[in-house]
Amino acid sequence: MANQRAPLPYDFLPPVPAMSLESDDIEHGNELPNQHCADIMGMTGENESPHLTWSGAPEGTQSYAVTCFDPDAPTGSGFWHWVVFDIPADVTELPRNAGRADQTGLPPGAKHARNDAGELSYVGAAPPEGHGEHRYVFAVHALGVPTLGLDSSASPAYVGFNLTFNSLARGVLVATFQR
Repeated sequence: MANQRAPLPYDFLPPVPAMSLESDDIEHGNELPNQHCADIMGMTGENESPHLTWSGAPEGTQSYAVTCFDPDAPTGSGFWHWVVFDIPADVTELPRNAGRADQTGLPPGAKHARNDAGELSYVGAAPPEGHGEHRYVFAVHALGVPTLGLDSSASPAYVGFNLTFNSLARGVLVATFQR
């Protein structure tokens, strides 16, 4: 059992076409830089969300959502580090530190949902010491609706439920971290 890993969050959802998701800050399959790790729980990171840019959204895309999920967190349900939704369709990039709590890094109309630390912001990686490598699944979701009709009090799971039924395409970038 110890060698088994949790599935990635989109493995068992209805398939959608792939989009490109890239970053100036993180590379798929590589370790998350300390800048994007937490500044809590004994961590000394800067707690900044990484720069993300995407392309390849299909015709009919009316908005986007961006999420970051750790399926390896020892919770039984993973850990949502970042959930942003209602990103306007003409936005295809979020700058580094767009996930800060003051909301000034988000495009007009976009909203944070509370992450699993209870904050309306990005919270960086902070896996337990000795727990092994964790995966941080950053995803962009192209949506066929201009808004999900939710507010910032929506749980990440409820946002995810709404994403599942409105996603036209998805791009995924996975970084890792352990301590």
